[in-house]
Amino acid sequence: MFKIRSWAIAGVLFFGAIPLRAEDKPATAEKPASGKKEPAPVAMNDAEAAFARLMTGADLVGSFTVDGRKGTPKEDRYTIAKAVKVKDNKWMIHARVKYGDVNVVVPVPVNMDWAGDTAVLSVTDLSIPLLGNDFDTRLLFDGERYAGTWAHGKVGGHMWGRIERAKTEDLPAEKPEAAKDAAPAESPKPGK
Repeated sequence: MFKIRSWAIAGVLFFGAIPLRAEDKPATAEKPASGKKEPAPVAMNDAEAAFARLMTGADLVGSFTVDGRKGTPKEDRYTIAKAVKVKDNKWMIHARVKYGDVNVVVPVPVNMDWAGDTAVLSVTDLSIPLLGNDFDTRLLFDGERYAGTWAHGKVGGHMWGRIERAKTEDLPAEKPEAAKDAAPAESPKPGK
């Protein structure tokens, strides 16, 4: 569950509502049956396709620290409804944000780069409505584990954990079948 004191989720919840620039929006194609526009598929290599499958319908379950604070790391959980490549290294991560009476899926633009077959997510100066500005994250994904750093202004720390299948009720109402359709990557590491 998202808690305001959980700065790591705000940092990794690479999930704010930053509007995409026009050139970052996915291309659209007419959907003949309904007349509605639907995003055109974006070509992905094997590592990107494995990462999209791994993150769709996933929970990131782990811990975070705050630099300069002693004590036991705090627990964190993030529900990812889906991960979609938009173009080049631009992706949209659709994350469930729970805070007080708020329980919504928020699409968040992120950069995804690759160190060999290891996915590296990054955001810089991310703005999250109601939570603030200046969120930064560098997060790498190695198989079904993640680790990285987060910052909100001058406060920051480390975060790490594992990736699990999300519960159906944590996924968006319009696509609850995502948990069934999103099987973990065949190999423990995307792209292998």
